[in-house]
Amino acid sequence: MKRSRINQIMAEADDMIRQHGFTLPAFAYWTPDQFKARVATANHLINARCGWDITDYGDGDFDKMGLFLFTLRNGRLADLQRGGGMCYAEKLLISRQDQLSPMHTHVIKAEDIINRGGATLVIELFGSDEEGNFAEDRGGTVWCDGIRHEFAPGEKLKLAPGESVTLQPGDWHAFWGEGGDVLIGEVSTVNDDETDNIFRAPIGRFANVQEDEPPMHLLVSDYPHWLG
Repeated sequence: MKRSRINQIMAEADDMIRQHGFTLPAFAYWTPDQFKARVATANHLINARCGWDITDYGDGDFDKMGLFLFTLRNGRLADLQRGGGMCYAEKLLISRQDQLSPMHTHVIKAEDIINRGGATLVIELFGSDEEGNFAEDRGGTVWCDGIRHEFAPGEKLKLAPGESVTLQPGDWHAFWGEGGDVLIGEVSTVNDDETDNIFRAPIGRFANVQEDEPPMHLLVSDYPHWLG
């Protein structure tokens, strides 16, 4: 993805988030130089990879297959492993109309996916086999706003604004906006986007960036290069 396109998506996403009554935290608006100057005190943000995340899954067509994410807060895997401390994470996502976030599951993370506003969020669901692999002939169980729901393989669950679904590890899912763009909330256990996203197809999690202009704000995938 070109950096100019990423900068444009950031600005559009910030506008949509504000339209729905949410405001991003102050660190969202730091310039790269401001972030560099705060490395010593912002080490948790860096290590937890909080911040901007825009991906086309390495496919090169963000409008067709892609996702906007902003990680607001994220705990530590060490806390989750010992069963105490900051064991949770929270994100805002934007899924555009007919923009696919491809089929995947998680090994560790359980998550609530919440339609925070906009159009309808469609979530396609499949179950797993005994080894946790994608199983096109298996359904499973999810909870929709706390209510048990048995899903058939390939069922397309439709969430209106205010509705949510709880997904456990092994629940394979893909999603997109139907009828317009959707602002999504994600509340989960500790999030590790580098190792805990298992995709059905062999695709990448992060975009390859072409630096055609300076970054407006850093992506979480920029941190190792820009912040050391």
